[in-house]
Amino acid sequence: MLKGGMSSFDGRRVLLLQGPLGPFFRRLAVDLERAGAKVFKVNFNGGDWFFYPRSAFNFRGGLDAWPEYFEGLLEQLDVDLVMLFGDCRPLHRIAHAIAGRRGIEIGVFEEGYVRPDHITLEMHGVNAHSRIPRSPVFYMNASVPRLPEQLPVGNTFWYVACWAILYYLAAALLKPVFPAYRHHRPLSCFTEGLKWVRSAFRKPFFRMREHGLLDRLTTEYSGRFFLVPLQTHNDAQIHVHSGFGGVDGFIEQVMTSFARKAPEGRILVFKHHPLDRGYSDYTDLIRRHAAALGLKGRCLYIHDQHLPTLLDHALGVVVVNSTVGLSALLHGAPVKVCGDALYDIEGLTFQRPLDEFWHAAGEHRPNPRLFRRFYDYLVLNTQLNGSFYKRLPIVGSATGLQWRARVDASASSGADESSRRVARLGDGSAP
Repeated sequence: MLKGGMSSFDGRRVLLLQGPLGPFFRRLAVDLERAGAKVFKVNFNGGDWFFYPRSAFNFRGGLDAWPEYFEGLLEQLDVDLVMLFGDCRPLHRIAHAIAGRRGIEIGVFEEGYVRPDHITLEMHGVNAHSRIPRSPVFYMNASVPRLPEQLPVGNTFWYVACWAILYYLAAALLKPVFPAYRHHRPLSCFTEGLKWVRSAFRKPFFRMREHGLLDRLTTEYSGRFFLVPLQTHNDAQIHVHSGFGGVDGFIEQVMTSFARKAPEGRILVFKHHPLDRGYSDYTDLIRRHAAALGLKGRCLYIHDQHLPTLLDHALGVVVVNSTVGLSALLHGAPVKVCGDALYDIEGLTFQRPLDEFWHAAGEHRPNPRLFRRFYDYLVLNTQLNGSFYKRLPIVGSATGLQWRARVDASASSGADESSRRVARLGDGSAP
């Protein structure tokens, strides 16, 4: 449910583009309309239509026809706020540029920076496009209130699986209605289904293959290994916000640097992304590079080991731009960012080249006071306690009061106007 300062939506004209899998955007539209807004929606494929069939515009053209169509919609509907999920999708990148040029506000949803109990909502952009301050001086001098109580989201796997199946099935069945649509990832219901089945079989297989490995990492290898959490194969953080071109390129560069500069006795541990289990397997790639670089016996490839435990025992963490980087900082672990991350700030992360990190990590720890201030500011100004996929019992709860606290905090702390607008947008659960 959207609370706190919702009178700011009275009379607003809001256009929703693509949302997350499931009914979140439909429920968001209901809340915005209750707050006095006039809400419009564009559907691009059968999955979008299935979850938002009511009074929406169905765009059936290709990417080349989208700019003119979108410009016409903005003009026709007199839109003053565009909301979308993910600012790196091809359709959304075009829409973002056009709306920005016209001076129209843009609200961008994304998976939570702080997971699993939050989602992200920022004005203008997310991740590397975020306008959150990057100066340590800002956070050390900012007056940041304490975070309100947060509701735990709990397990959302089956919700996500259900919405994904329905979305991809509807997209496949209604393909003739949207013939020119090209998704930012494979949209085949059959292919995606096979990936999920493969993931289900791989999980116990890897569990058996890696039996006892966590014990070794927390005893024999404790304080001697560098953890490298991998992105999903299609993550915009690897394809848009880094120069690697793909996960393969990132793995190769990290292993080459490690072989060239890491001290003897150090171990490199790659951790597969849990949501990418059914899509990719880097076993052969890592084995080949290890043999070629003389790293046999010094590289491990793991999957579902307990992340907080790994972070407590790692000598350092190397990321592109992963939420694991924030978790590592929370655990006080040294972090080297190889992409463009909003938390890559002097005093928090290692600022010198990767080649130097292997020797210097032991002496580089994030400033705990700076991190606490940065973390609290990040949650208060960009994170919404809730889930895109699962309803939370917000009404009458302490979390339901979060928005009044956030609005008051934004007004008193001198946060910029975009942060204050974020504070007015709602509680972030799928109501």
